[in-house]
Amino acid sequence: MRMLVAVINEPEKLDEILSGFLELGITGATIINSEGMGRLLSTDIPIFAGLQTLISGSRPQNRTIFSVIPDDRVEPALALLQDVCGNLDAPATGIAFTLPVDQVRGLAPELGTAQSPL
Repeated sequence: MRMLVAVINEPEKLDEILSGFLELGITGATIINSEGMGRLLSTDIPIFAGLQTLISGSRPQNRTIFSVIPDDRVEPALALLQDVCGNLDAPATGIAFTLPVDQVRGLAPELGTAQSPL
């Protein structure tokens, strides 16, 4: 299992990403509003105010997606993110990474999976 973390710089793409995740069999994720360091520094700390001119466009918030997924769904999920968001190697598109998950508790069963009676 892996923890997929994706920061999406264009929140309007979130629905397309989540729909794509469902098609890949990824049925659970947590989404939070987030804000990048550059924007925070440029507005809240006067010494960094000059950074505002370096930030293209105004993005008041990003969306950060957290999802625990099976190893075999990592590459398809990353490909989906690239398809929807564009080249993640380009500036201001987003970021995605995975981390190993050693143990997990509380994951709901996948959609469409029959639960056995007690």
